[in-house]
Amino acid sequence: MADRADQLPLGARGEAVACRYLEAKGLRVLTRNYRTRSGEVDIVARDGEVTVFVEVKERQDAEHGEGYEAVTIGKRRRVIRAAQSYAATHGLWEARLRFDVVSIDWSAGAPSLRHDEGAFDSQGR
Repeated sequence: MADRADQLPLGARGEAVACRYLEAKGLRVLTRNYRTRSGEVDIVARDGEVTVFVEVKERQDAEHGEGYEAVTIGKRRRVIRAAQSYAATHGLWEARLRFDVVSIDWSAGAPSLRHDEGAFDSQGR
């Protein structure tokens, strides 16, 4: 029987794979595709007392580099702005925040994941 995620468009499929991976690691997914006018966060999750904002990047092949390499300073800034909006809306100003990147490589047919915890900080570094 096929996985329901196999029937989703590529971006949604990757986010579904990333959510399952994060949940298997013990994180609790709070929301997906949190959008503001100034940015978007693919996944918002909790890892204990830490709120984690996750950018998911997928690649069908290595022609354009690895997924994590596509998280430029501009993309980081948009994620940070969306995360700040989420934190303000949900009263999380005192909570610890973390920015992760999950890269998914589909070149072998099945997903190969790379999870960079704390890939960047709230300043985009």
